Amino acid sequence: MKIELSMNEVLRFLIIDGYPEPSRKQFESIGMTLAGELYAKLLLQHLPGAKCDIIYSSDSGNELPDEKCLEKYDGILWPGCNLTVYHDNDEQVTKMVDLVRRGYEVGVPQFGSCWAAQIAVYAIGGKVEVNPKGREMGVARKIHLTEEGKNHPMYEGKPPVFDGFISHDDEITELPPGAKLLASNEFTNVQAVAVEHKNGIFWATQYHPEYDLHEIARLIEARKEKLMKQGFFKSHDDVKKYVNQFDTIFADPSRKDLRWQHAIDDDLLEDSIRQKEFENWLNKVVIPKSAKIGKIC
Repeated sequence: MKIELSMNEVLRFLIIDGYPEPSRKQFESIGMTLAGELYAKLLLQHLPGAKCDIIYSSDSGNELPDEKCLEKYDGILWPGCNLTVYHDNDEQVTKMVDLVRRGYEVGVPQFGSCWAAQIAVYAIGGKVEVNPKGREMGVARKIHLTEEGKNHPMYEGKPPVFDGFISHDDEITELPPGAKLLASNEFTNVQAVAVEHKNGIFWATQYHPEYDLHEIARLIEARKEKLMKQGFFKSHDDVKKYVNQFDTIFADPSRKDLRWQHAIDDDLLEDSIRQKEFENWLNKVVIPKSAKIGKIC
């Protein structure tokens, strides 16, 4: 749902795209939207006129904002990332962990997916480890809301059981104080969290509300060598067929045959369902907070 604000109501967001440059170039070469741009698109879809700054944090020389600079933002958005949150010797990682902590300190609302859920809890003492079941890829099935999730504003208007686009090797194994488990499935226990820490709030999903069938198809193409080694596909032809069928459904959702074969329901196709968590974050966290402190007149 598009959120209407008056002409004087301009909100500003910071988007942290942590993918290193070689990964971004690979994505561009196969027609995939970069993670930061995908979140900018999602933001403008729901909040036309919003301003956003994308920082490619893994690029040499790109510094992340200090607390004073963060105060000018109404929200921080965290796309997925192919780094690993518990690699404490990697400066690309540690400076993003530090930014999450500054966000909590300043009180700027944060939202994100995949890597975001992991960094949201890891930054304040939670644990993230390799999922012993391996990679969860493509579509996460039968994500269900916990009792806390059913009563949490992030999931207002969301079905209690749904599927979501996903791609990850690691999982959250221990939540820190102030974190609530909102959604789970059989493969990954923590599929969504809401964290309240110091002055800040961070809502995050392990799955990707910002993806659609086209983008997940591109990601599968980008990861095809790894996916074949992991047993998801037997050959390049299998990958090509799978990706093409996802793209076909994306272009023509009336293809009942392919939707049935891949179990693609409206929770994956309809923006109003798939993006509900992000919409609720804007409506229930960002806009009320900005109005309270006088950024919205």
